Amino acid sequence: MALVKAEKIVKVYKIGEVLINSINGVSFEIEEASFVSFVGPSGSGKTTLLNLIGCLDSPTEGNLFVAGEDVNELDRRQRALFRGKNIGFIFQDFNLIPVLTVYENVEYPLIMVKNVSTKEREERTMKLLDAVGMLEQKDKYPDQISGGQKQRVAVARALVTNPKLVLADEPTANLDHKTAYTVIELMKRMKAEFNTTFIFSTHDPKIVEAAEVIYTLEDGEIVDRHVKGVNSNGKSL
Repeated sequence: MALVKAEKIVKVYKIGEVLINSINGVSFEIEEASFVSFVGPSGSGKTTLLNLIGCLDSPTEGNLFVAGEDVNELDRRQRALFRGKNIGFIFQDFNLIPVLTVYENVEYPLIMVKNVSTKEREERTMKLLDAVGMLEQKDKYPDQISGGQKQRVAVARALVTNPKLVLADEPTANLDHKTAYTVIELMKRMKAEFNTTFIFSTHDPKIVEAAEVIYTLEDGEIVDRHVKGVNSNGKSL
């Protein structure tokens, strides 16, 4: 079973008296433990798709299944609980809480959405900080570490609840070239180690190069799907 399955989903926004079709009848499937990129120009619908998959918004039409759940049927409270259990988020501006230490930022989702014991919270948090190479920085605050280190913390925070899926919206946009490569390699390693699916919205060719499946969007429609190592006939190269 696909981890994410979209069937002719449409998203329409109303701005004043004007209706804006952000997503136009898009269908796709994303498998477990995959590295997927949505690419396309600004306004093509990349971020809207991530918001729909992440249960931050709902389709106007169509069916959307995430981790076997028909998310269209969930109310606001149910969507919040579902996100906390199944989905991690990584943002381009890191979204770390400035008054919390590195350790506390990673631990925070476990406090908010999981009935997890203090001991298990500590074990999970320390394991993820070690995995992303930030254990020695655990007592520092976000303004005391670099942009690349902040994104490492964000990766750890996204994975600490053992989500099936991590959504990353332009995660390398605020990083220099070398640091971006390092973070991409880190996420690939985390995918392999934790069997997590990563879905990106990105303009960054480095992420596109690393992706296993690439969906190209234009004007809210998927105009191309490219699978690494597979030719146009769907056969392995």
